[in-house]
Order: sequence, then C-alpha cells, then structure tokens
Amino acid sequence: MNKTIRRTSVFVLLLVLALLGRATWVQAYEGKALADDSKNRRKTIAQYAQPLGNIVVAGSPVTGSKKTEGTDLEYRRTYTDGELYAAVTGYSSQAYGATQLEGIYSDVLDGTDDRLKNPLDAVTRKQQQPGTVVTTIDPDVQKAAYRALGDTKGAAVAVDPATGRILGMVSTPSYDPSKISGTSDGDAWQALTTDEDKPLVNRALRQPLPPGSTFKLVVAAAALEDGLYGSVDTATESPDPYTLPNTRTVLKNENPSAPCENATIRTALRYSCNNVFAKMAADLGQDKVKAMAEKFGFNDAELDVPVRAYPSVYPSGMDQAQTALTGIGQFDVTATPLQMAMVSAAIANDGLLAAPHMVSEVVDSDGDPLTTYKDGDSERIVSSSTAEQLRSAMRTVVEEGTGTNAAISGAEVGGKTGTAQHGENNSKTPYAWFTSYAKDPSTGKQVAVAVLIEDSGAARSEVSGNGLAAPVAQKMMAAALK
Repeated sequence: MNKTIRRTSVFVLLLVLALLGRATWVQAYEGKALADDSKNRRKTIAQYAQPLGNIVVAGSPVTGSKKTEGTDLEYRRTYTDGELYAAVTGYSSQAYGATQLEGIYSDVLDGTDDRLKNPLDAVTRKQQQPGTVVTTIDPDVQKAAYRALGDTKGAAVAVDPATGRILGMVSTPSYDPSKISGTSDGDAWQALTTDEDKPLVNRALRQPLPPGSTFKLVVAAAALEDGLYGSVDTATESPDPYTLPNTRTVLKNENPSAPCENATIRTALRYSCNNVFAKMAADLGQDKVKAMAEKFGFNDAELDVPVRAYPSVYPSGMDQAQTALTGIGQFDVTATPLQMAMVSAAIANDGLLAAPHMVSEVVDSDGDPLTTYKDGDSERIVSSSTAEQLRSAMRTVVEEGTGTNAAISGAEVGGKTGTAQHGENNSKTPYAWFTSYAKDPSTGKQVAVAVLIEDSGAARSEVSGNGLAAPVAQKMMAAALK
C-alpha cells in the first residue's frame, strides 16, 4: 500500500470513528433532551397517541379523551363540567400546552413518565398505559362555591384545617378547557386571552390582592404572641380618631359610631376598628408583624399545592405610617384566597398549619402509588391559647358583628370580613373579602374558607365582606360539614 492510500485510509477511518462517536453521543446523552424539546413534533404525537389518564374527584374522573379525525394527534382532551373544575385541572391543549394539574402531571397522564415503564420498556421506549391523578376536592364544596360566586369576578378556597386537604377551589369567571384542547380552537383561544376579566387566571392561587381587614387576624395573632396584650378582652391603647405616625392623615373607621376607642381585640374585630389594628401594627413594628405573617405563609415563593401559588406579600422597608396601614391589610400587603384560608385554618386547628394540597396521590394504571401527599404535615404558627382566643373573637364577629351572613345553624362558625381599597385614592370599586372556619360539634367535621369578590357589579356603597363574600363562604362551609 502506497503512502497516499495509507493516509486516505487513516483519514476515512477517523471520519467513521467521529461519526460513530457523534451518533453514540446523540443517542446516549442528547436523546432525552431532543425527545423532550418542545419543537419536536414527535413528542406531541406521542402525548396524544392514546387516551390520556384522568384527573379524579371523589372517585370519578372529571376528564376524558376523544378520538380525533384528520390529524396525526389521535386523541384530544375532554372535560366533564369543565368550567366547574377549570381552576383545579387547568387545560391540556394540543396547540397551547398544559397548565395546572394537567401541566404538572403531563408525563403521568400521557404515559411517558419513566416510573410507568418496566426496565425493558425503558430501553425500547415503549409507551405505557397512563396514570391517574387523585385530587382532594369535595364535589359538593366545589359546586357550592361555583354556584354562589355566580357571575362575579372572584375566587374561593376551602381547606380541611386538620389535614391541609383543599376541598374546593374556584375562580370566576371560569372557562371550559374542552373548547381549547384541539388544534383548531384559535377563535376560542383568542377570546379567552383578550378577555378583560382574564378567565384563564386562577384567582384562587395566582392573583394576590390587598386583603383588607381580614389581615387584622394576623396582626392580632402577633400582638397576643408578643405579649403586647394579654388577651382578646384586654383594653388596647387605641385613640379614635387615630392619626398615622409622623403625618396629619387621620385614619377613619367604617362605622363612626362603633366603640373603637381603646377597644379590646374582640370588640375591634367585631366592629373591624381600623384605629386599633393600625396602632397595634405600628406599636409592634414591621419586623414583628412580618415575622407572624411569614409564619402563616406570606412571602413564600415556593408554596406548591402542587400548583405553584403566587407569593402573598408582607413588605419591608416601611416607615411607621406605612407599617400602620399594613395593620389593616393595606399599603403593599397582598394575599391570595388560598393564603387567607390558611390563616383561618391554622387558627381553627389549634395554632397548627397543615400544609395545603389538592392532590392526595398519583397512581399508575394498576392503581399502585407513584407519589403520595401526606395529610396533616403541620407546623405550629401560634400557641394553642392564642388560637383559642382568636377563634372566640372570630365567633363574636359572626354571632354579633360584621360577619353574620356566615352563620350556620348548629355549627361553630368564626370569621372576619374585609373590604380592601382598590385603585389610586380608592377610586375603584373595593374588594370584598371573608375568611372563616366552621366546625360541627356532633361529627367533628371542620373547614376553613376564604372568599374574594373582586368585582360583583354592585354599587360601591353595596360592597362589603359580609354582604358579598360571607354568603359564599357560608354555602361552602355548610356543604363541607354535611
């Protein structure tokens, strides 16, 4: 063999080795990344090649699949009572992706999760039967919330205080995920994404707004835990009218004739006295109020239920006047309905906050668990004594104060109303809030609820937590206690 042929042979051999090396690298190391790439059409084809697994409520699927025609995507997602459960399921769309539980568990629901495969299937990449997502939702509570919210713009969340199970989660206006599950639903998608009411936004989890006077429960908890006041029946040092520190701004109470001067915490919650809680927050200081808020879950950027909730915020770097305003749930304080339900749940559960979750387990096609979420995984937020005192004061709110529309015959019910300012100088219609708990002494059942009415269409003068939000909470609590 002459020198030229020998060199050519070596060069060709090196090229072959390089090609083999590259092929090995692609198959062994880059294969999964390429398979998972959103631009890879085969991934979408595989996802919809068979009926999807289901999301289950109380033993029955609220999702399904339908055979398609004229497309390489063989099945599309369908929903039973889609508008009712949209805030729980989210949507699975051949064109627009997936959200909520549909998005989080997409690999389980389409059968591509590696945990569904045996070792041979993992090598051959055979697609297995999909798994199932089992939720904690109580359909009676869910229906009660959806019907009670009606045509309003708002949200509601119900939680079992002892277990952390989310029993109901509704956001209105809602939408039917079935109408955007295919590849030719552009008009429906356009209508949803341009709607000023933002029906695709889950207001229960992902739109924090000023919580108004419902936040007074957090301030009261901080004051009792700190020892600023010995009990909910100790007189406070609260002038009425109260001028915000280092300003000339006088903070008014909604009811000018209410006995708010130096009122006890019980009386101040009953009449929702702004002067008491603004002064209390200023006396405690922002650090102590913030510490208590964070115990309840504020400023948590990783609250997963398992859908990630937007953080509810208690701010920092404030002056005394701004700190005082946070005491009534204003300035830069924001909260989701989930967060305010967590506040009531911890108080109802003797000061222990159970981690909220709306999925109990994820199982394979044989019903064997892939993931299980623990009930009652809790941590102490306030002492048992503080929780008992706050429950007592919350009962006064429902029995004699601003939350009478939440009362349930034969049940122990406590709550707190809230009306939060909206817009510059409160120029827009306020938000109406209600957070509460209920217990049935005969059965031991209990529930914590928070309701936000962002816009009901009512006149400004008709907006109140008791008038708009408390009736929704009452219906949800009654359904949970059945």
